[in-house]
Amino acid sequence: MEIFLALIALLLMILGILGSFLPVIPGPLTSWAGLLVLHFTEGVDLSSSFLIITFIIALVIYVLDYIIPAIGTKRFGGSKAGMIGTTLGLIIGLLAPIPFGIIIGPFFGALIGEMIHRNDINKATKAAFGSFLGFIASTFLKFIVAVVYLGFFIAKLAEHNANWY
Repeated sequence: MEIFLALIALLLMILGILGSFLPVIPGPLTSWAGLLVLHFTEGVDLSSSFLIITFIIALVIYVLDYIIPAIGTKRFGGSKAGMIGTTLGLIIGLLAPIPFGIIIGPFFGALIGEMIHRNDINKATKAAFGSFLGFIASTFLKFIVAVVYLGFFIAKLAEHNANWY
């Protein structure tokens, strides 16, 4: 049973890393679920404070994933309409069955929002580019957290590996 739980935890870790790039899987939260499953194995003991802190970090990263593209839009001269467009574009990009919708959605959402706010294609494009950079930043952040959680997983598994045999 212990090996089965460790394999499930490993699968969740791999899904967490993939979730850093795929919009349908919340990357760091899935990786955290892997740590939680590992906690329930007999040979591995993760403290409650460790699990709480890693959960809070995963939850904050999950929320930031929706906020960072809007911040990128604002940073590159976007207006409130551009930030709203970025958020709506992200949601539509997630739900739309189009390839790369998560990338295209925030970009075009910011572009349309800025074009509605002010009819200046150059400023609208710059704000949309900021949205794209925000998306890249949030993806990178999710990936780093998921890889760190994988490192915790490997370290704890290796530390208690002798107890299973």
